[in-house]
Amino acid sequence: MSAPLPDRLNRLFDVMHRASEPVISNAAAAEGISHRSGVSISHDDLRQLRAGTKRDATPEQLSAIAEFFGVPACYLTDPNGDPVIEAQLNLLHAMRDNGVRDLHSCGAARSASEPLPPQAINSVAEMITRVFS
Repeated sequence: MSAPLPDRLNRLFDVMHRASEPVISNAAAAEGISHRSGVSISHDDLRQLRAGTKRDATPEQLSAIAEFFGVPACYLTDPNGDPVIEAQLNLLHAMRDNGVRDLHSCGAARSASEPLPPQAINSVAEMITRVFS
């Protein structure tokens, strides 16, 4: 079972920014989402969704938010979530917070149709965190 929608939204805000930049504001995100997708969403909508007080977001709004943050729509639209996306966010967060700029392909012999399993991605994230802590 995936984390509740507010937790997943807050995770995107927390993870999807450069280490040298602050977390994007609800107002800036709403403007970017609306501009890029043409889907109307206000900063107040985002604030309420992140707080869990708004529960009537449309699938189009959730898809537009996901697209803005660069993740597949299913991360927000599927109540069961996707452990691979969560693992990738863990890895990105560990890399960003520890100044890792590049990782050569961990599985060069693996094809794109056979990605690393979430457990392997999470293990890499944990190792990066331990090494740089």
